Amino acid sequence: MAEQQAQVSLCSRHTAGVARIKEQYLKRVLPEQGDASGKEETVGPPRKKQRGQNKNRPRDKRVPSSERLCPSMKVNVTCAFGEDCRFSHDVAAYMAQKPADIGDRCVFFELHGECPYGLECRFGKSHISGNFINIKKECSSKHPGMTHLWLNKELQEQLHKKAVKFPRSAQFLSKLESTKEKSSTSSICGSTAVGSVNDTEQVCHRIGPASDEDLVKLRASEKKTIDFRGKRYLAPLTTVGNLPFRRICKQYGAEITCGEMSMCTNVLQGKQSEWALLKRHSSEDIFGVQLCGGFADTMSRCAELINTCASVDFVDINVGCPIDLIFKMGAGSALMNRHTRFETIVRGMVEVLDIPLTVKMRTGIYEKNCIAHKLLPKLREWGVAMATVHGRSREQRYTKVADYDYLMACADAATPMPLFANGDILSFEDYNTRMATDKFAGILIGRGALIKPWLFTEIKEQRHWDISSSERLDMLRSYVNYGLEHWGSDTQGVDKTRRFLLEWLSFLYRYIPVGVLEQVPQKINERPPAFVGRDDLEMLMSSSRCDDWIKISEMLLGAVPSYFSFLPKHKANSYQ
Repeated sequence: MAEQQAQVSLCSRHTAGVARIKEQYLKRVLPEQGDASGKEETVGPPRKKQRGQNKNRPRDKRVPSSERLCPSMKVNVTCAFGEDCRFSHDVAAYMAQKPADIGDRCVFFELHGECPYGLECRFGKSHISGNFINIKKECSSKHPGMTHLWLNKELQEQLHKKAVKFPRSAQFLSKLESTKEKSSTSSICGSTAVGSVNDTEQVCHRIGPASDEDLVKLRASEKKTIDFRGKRYLAPLTTVGNLPFRRICKQYGAEITCGEMSMCTNVLQGKQSEWALLKRHSSEDIFGVQLCGGFADTMSRCAELINTCASVDFVDINVGCPIDLIFKMGAGSALMNRHTRFETIVRGMVEVLDIPLTVKMRTGIYEKNCIAHKLLPKLREWGVAMATVHGRSREQRYTKVADYDYLMACADAATPMPLFANGDILSFEDYNTRMATDKFAGILIGRGALIKPWLFTEIKEQRHWDISSSERLDMLRSYVNYGLEHWGSDTQGVDKTRRFLLEWLSFLYRYIPVGVLEQVPQKINERPPAFVGRDDLEMLMSSSRCDDWIKISEMLLGAVPSYFSFLPKHKANSYQ
């Protein structure tokens, strides 16, 4: 029996797709010791799991306005609406039914001397007096870590009324329309690039004073430039790449950060939830925003709006999103097969921006038909400052290994435009191996940063960091504080912080501690067999069960309310 178990253990440690764990940490589970579902947990190869997204996930609880405390009352200010206010003014009744405080240290009160959530704050012990007064204190110095907001009420109202003017976009679209008309009447097709004019059209004979258009428009050489080469770049990540997570990565050594994917139509409509994705923290010294759309008019107007109203260092076009909803809209990776539309979008955005434009794409739409190498020389001609290619097609999503041989061919096709490669980086050795080819300007790090955000420190210091479970808990505690500062310290903000923390934990548990591994480093497509951690907290953090993730959240944000439920966005991990 002992020999049979030893053979099973040895087999599991040398099976393809399974990480090698030291013998003393391997976990053996007998049939009678199976989990609650009656299924036996073994040390053998992993079972095949479902793929895709959980589209019917539970949403946050919506509290009726009549049960919410008036925003004026919670900070002890007279309400301008009086009896007509749709919120509750009964402070005593609200405080009686308010959930118990989670802690006695409010992030806002400690940093700014005043909590904007007042009586609704779930950490109100530190700034709510016995007679329900929101206390204020003087701060000795201004808190340096401020979040920059670009959408104010005035701008939002103008966007709602469609009163915002886009002169640069209007000029480009007018030129594009005239080019289409001329090309339709011309017998020569394709001789002039879409969105551009030929040599004879560029000679402009005008009489009179110079207009504002002549004075304001910048030449390509006068636009802001960024030296992307060699910098540690955190990829734009939907859902989990939020501002609190980017702050964590900045602390660990990320040099370039980019906001989550934003839909250009939602930005133009002034939707606050979409503009929240464009927020920038003061610690993000090189920061860009990523836009997604399928039409030149909306993308150019959105780029011009950001160029005018926001302070960002670059704008990135999402040409890699594999989600069906985005693909069917003609955006994301669908643009790779729509060259004319793709060209008009890029040329229009280059025309209206004073900052660099970058593009993030995949190898192609289908696995056996890679087309990125054909598009990259065109991107260079259209004015793109830097491109990133993910080493998988839309069809592959995140399965199989990133094709770095093809990415090197893409780098040759893009020269002299810098190209960042993306895919399967989980250690500084992986990073060094890819950079040693001298083909890439840098490496874009996505899932690797979600699994171990201290990867940026490992790359910077060229070492494997055997980070302890207590250090990882401190990291999560910092994330929670940043989350409360970002989403709010009231009940709704706490629930949002908890939900995004759980989404991140659905990636973090995949990390295998360096001290447990028999063969270092861990590979991103290797799943760990069942193993025993070096302490209880390390075992809890390596669990793949949602219940255990919720336990970790309760250590930081208190007990989960009865109405709260969580289902991770992705049904399964991207392991082979």
